[in-house]
Amino acid sequence: MDRLYERVSFGISRLITREYSTSFSSAVGLLPGDLREAIFSIYGFVRLADEIVDTFHEHDKSLLLEKFEGDYDDARERGISLNPVLHAFQLTVKRYGIEDAMIRAFLKSMKADLVKQEYLTDAELKEYIYGSADVVGLMCLKVFVRGNQALYEELEVPAMRLGTAFQKVNFLRDLRSDTLKLGRSYFPGYDENNFTDQDRDELVRDIRADFDSAYAGIRRLPQDVGAAVLVAWYYYLDLLRKISRTPAKILADRRIRVSNGRKLLLLWRGLIHWKLKVAMTPAPSIPKP
Repeated sequence: MDRLYERVSFGISRLITREYSTSFSSAVGLLPGDLREAIFSIYGFVRLADEIVDTFHEHDKSLLLEKFEGDYDDARERGISLNPVLHAFQLTVKRYGIEDAMIRAFLKSMKADLVKQEYLTDAELKEYIYGSADVVGLMCLKVFVRGNQALYEELEVPAMRLGTAFQKVNFLRDLRSDTLKLGRSYFPGYDENNFTDQDRDELVRDIRADFDSAYAGIRRLPQDVGAAVLVAWYYYLDLLRKISRTPAKILADRRIRVSNGRKLLLLWRGLIHWKLKVAMTPAPSIPKP
């Protein structure tokens, strides 16, 4: 019965991933089965927390997030939870040695979203992104290296840079909803209500540097996991390309997306380039559609 419940729990996290992010789900689908389920469980955990702070406006978000954290603590202690997402996640935490400090850093950033609306310094933003994105990359890296601590330490910084790149792209993609609906301002020194093309270009250059740093680490990942991470890298880099060509006024007015057909093309391109990764130096640029 425990094995059946375990499969169902991981299956629910897989369903959450597919429903909320088809692009991430398709990239994760390239992983070996055991690692795939672990990454789905990480996504399920962080997605539920993110939904609490960004979506459940008609409810007491602080209470929900506090209960979510308490339920996780209980699941971690007892080794079981009636919340299938938390059950799957605590199994992954134990199997792959994910440090509790990573989880607390993530939850700290989620709590910040409930009370903090403006980031005034780069240090403030860096701390927030560390918790909201970098540690998620580190959790995934724990899974990818399968207990190889030396490899984990070698790839720790690139994994964090990848998390930072993804998060900053999300900030630009969600500029309208973050500013108008949630009242948040993440980029210090920029006025999202008067966002200019020059502002966009400066931020895109900064994010591209994160992508380049992350790419160096992707090339050193184990053979059976690198393709999945490279495809995700391609998805987000292409989204950044589209953002870089979108007038700032439009960025502030609507959410930018990459078409499903384009994602399929990028998936195949990422797979081919992974097979040829020896020749992939420096990091490739995304060609025009």
